[in-house]
Order: sequence, then C-alpha cells, then structure tokens
Amino acid sequence: MRSALPAYLHAYADSVTRSTLGPTRQRHRTGARSGAPRQNVLRSRAPRGTYAGGMSAVEDFTRFPIDETSRARLAESGLRYETLEASDVAGFAAWARADLRGFLAAEPSEKYLEGMRASLGYRRTTGVWDDSAPQADEPVATTSSWPAELTLPGCTQLRVWAISSVTVSQARRRRGIARNLLEGELRTAAALGIPLAALTVSESTIYGRFGFGPATFASNLSIDTRRVRWSGPTPSGRVDDVTREQWAGQIAGLFDSVRTSTVGEIEGWDGMWPRLAGTVHDEEGEGKKLRAVTYTSESGELQGAALFKYEGGDHDYASHTLSVEFLRTVSDDAYAALWRFFLEADLVSTVKAEHVAVDEPVRWMLGDQRAATVTTTDHQWLRILDAKAALEARSYASPGVLGLEVEDALGFADGAFLLTVASDGVGRVEAVERLPEEVPAVRLRVDALSSLLLGGVAPAALRAAGVLSELTEGASAQAARLLRVSPEPAPGIWY
Repeated sequence: MRSALPAYLHAYADSVTRSTLGPTRQRHRTGARSGAPRQNVLRSRAPRGTYAGGMSAVEDFTRFPIDETSRARLAESGLRYETLEASDVAGFAAWARADLRGFLAAEPSEKYLEGMRASLGYRRTTGVWDDSAPQADEPVATTSSWPAELTLPGCTQLRVWAISSVTVSQARRRRGIARNLLEGELRTAAALGIPLAALTVSESTIYGRFGFGPATFASNLSIDTRRVRWSGPTPSGRVDDVTREQWAGQIAGLFDSVRTSTVGEIEGWDGMWPRLAGTVHDEEGEGKKLRAVTYTSESGELQGAALFKYEGGDHDYASHTLSVEFLRTVSDDAYAALWRFFLEADLVSTVKAEHVAVDEPVRWMLGDQRAATVTTTDHQWLRILDAKAALEARSYASPGVLGLEVEDALGFADGAFLLTVASDGVGRVEAVERLPEEVPAVRLRVDALSSLLLGGVAPAALRAAGVLSELTEGASAQAARLLRVSPEPAPGIWY
C-alpha cells in the first residue's frame, strides 16, 4: 500500500515537485462577493486543543500521546505502534528507509537519510513495528504529520493536520494497519483541536473510506510550441537567469505571498526550498539539470520565480522538451513574462507543465488553444473533523441559509448543521437536532462535504452522481451560490 507521496521524493530526480500557478488568481482567490470589504483579510483560526499540564497541544504536537485505540488494536496483532523522536538518528534512518521503500525508491545513502532527518524531523513521525521480523528495527508501516496553514475562500488561514509518508510494507498488507494509521491520525488531530485533515495522494482509491474527499484538482499541460502564436501581454520587467542557490534563498518569501492569497495553497517548510532546487543532498546529480529564473518588475520588485529543465533532443536537437518544474508569481506581468520565456525558448518543440491549475490562464495566451494537450487529476484531499469550525473558517459568495445533514461513519462530523451566511460573506454554523423544514437542505457524506469546502467542486455534479441528495428541491443550487469561488482553487504543493 502506497499513498500520500512525501514531498521530498518530488524534490529529487524525476520526482521534483511540479507545481505552476497563475498570477491574479493568487491575489484574488477569495470566494467572497465582488466588492466585499473583507475579501483580503487574513483570519487565522488557532487550534483549541490542550493536554495535560496546560501546554498548547499544537505547539508540542510531536510529543502528543500516540492514539490509544489504534495502539491497542495493532498490539492484538503483535505490532507496536509508536512515535519516533527525530533525535534518534538510527531510528529515524530505519523509518526513512521503510518510507522510501514504500514509494519504490532506491536504497538511500546515509547522507541522504541525514538530509531527510534535517528537513523533515520537525514532523510527528509515527511507525508500526513487528518485533518478530528479521529487520525488527525497521517499521513495517510509516506516517508523518504536522499542523500547517491552508488558505480557504476569503483568504483566511485555517490550521489543518497535514499527513504524509503513509506506507505499509508489501509483506504486511491486508492486516488493518493502514486503517489504524489513518484513523489514529484523525483522532490525534481531533484531540489537538484541529478541525481539518489534509493530504496529497499517490493512490486515489484509499482515502474515501476514511472520510477524505478530493478538494483541489490539477492539470498537466503539454504545449506544442510550433503552434503557439503569443497573444498574451508583453510586460516591461525583466527575466533573469539566477543560480539555484540564489533561487532557493528568494523563493520562500515569494511563495508565502502567493500562498496566503491563493485558495488551496498550504504552508511550505524551511527545508523544502534547497531540496526542490537540488542544492542539497542531490546524490544522483539530478539537481544539476535544473535551471532557475526570476522576474523582476521595472521598480525592482521580485514578482516571479521558476525552476525548469530540458529533456530529450537526442534525435533532433531542435526538438527538446522544456519541463516547467515549479513556478510562482504574484503579478500578471510576471506570469506572462515567464510563460513567454518558456514558450519561445530556442531548440524547444514542447513545453510541459505538470500539476498546474485547472483554469490556467496561459491557455488563453497561446494564439491556438489546441496547441495544448490537457489532462486533469485530483490532487489535495481534505477531511472535515469539526464541521462548525471548518465551515465558519471560510467566507461565502452570497448571503443565504443552507441545511446540511452530514453522515460520518467515524463520528467526527456526523449530525445536522445550519449554515447562515450574512451579507458580508461571514458564515455561522449551528448544530441542530432537526433542520427547519423551510430551509434549503442537502444530505451528504463527510467526504463530499470535504470536497465542497474550498468551492472547487460543483454541488450539482455530486447530486447527479448520487453523492449528495436534496432534502428540499433546488438545495444544490443554493449550495452552489454560497460555496462558489473564482478562479478555481489551486492544486497546492505536494507534501
């Protein structure tokens, strides 16, 4: 079983994180009504959880007790479920080897493992061990988790429980290990007072059973540059080559500006940027293939940064493929300038960009829409644990009332809820015994509600698919009026 592909695998070799996004889309992904005065206000919702001793649970999340229910269930099968301290060098290395094996990676060097520990050791690292196994020090299952900010409609920041590195050894499948890992993570998040869990997945068939639903989607673009006739703007700023070290030093601030104004983006981490640029622990030398560029406005402001590489050209040197590995911009000018730089590159016949927004603006700048071949896939999955806190954290597109009957097999968000949205886009949620008969209302599972949270999924589509049912006629249209956002939520980074 392999799932929740960890971001460090995307920062090496063929797994470099690929994520490109547009400009104004980042500045105005609000979901609030046009002209609403609060649309760019950041509202941070701090977790409520505390535990013994009064210490903030999230501040000390790595030492939060292991979930007792999952521990007891796994113990019945002779398995040991524990967290691991990053200070345990040998233990972390064994955990990391198991994690990498779960994603079919090659055997790592000690230097590589130490790089993982330095970059990812801040997370709550969890494993399942079989003490009777020949390699008893190496876990048969892994997961890691940490609190991170996710941008919701209205550009509000909600603390979520990010989950990654979910693996189960091929030799230990079908023993309920994955279920106990995931349910343990959800109970831990709920105990910490975190209302939403989030992950990115490598296998999309796993997580629905735990109440996760796809909430952001990504497109892959392949553009035939021979058909492109640039029809976008011609900005007056400048595109410059920079070293990968310079790029890694500049991207964090730029990314944070983008993240906090882009629905669907989640917080990055300090060790992410040098790994992404291939400037550390690049033992395969793949980072040397990457090139870095920036866009600076006429006034000298850094407004965009990208990583890309060239591939192919073996049989026809004028037909290389330029692969855009990472792109973030904070202005229309930066977006247009960097895309034009890619599309007009010499000796290139194809430009590829994986993991871009579903409504990526560059398609309108090509002069020929059919120059681009587009495929779409799910990307970030969310799981609501506290319906009131999650729904109140975002803003809404119009005023109104909506009743929600939520079915949650694990019990976290089960119940009836009345959402009331004021004229300023602020929503208030009340848990009720029964929904008023005159209120537009829908019945849906928690995975469907989680998919709807960011506004990128159409309630009518879920109704047609039988995932959402109307308790009152026209209720799905009312849900759409309240929940819609424009542009679409961004895919967000891999993590």
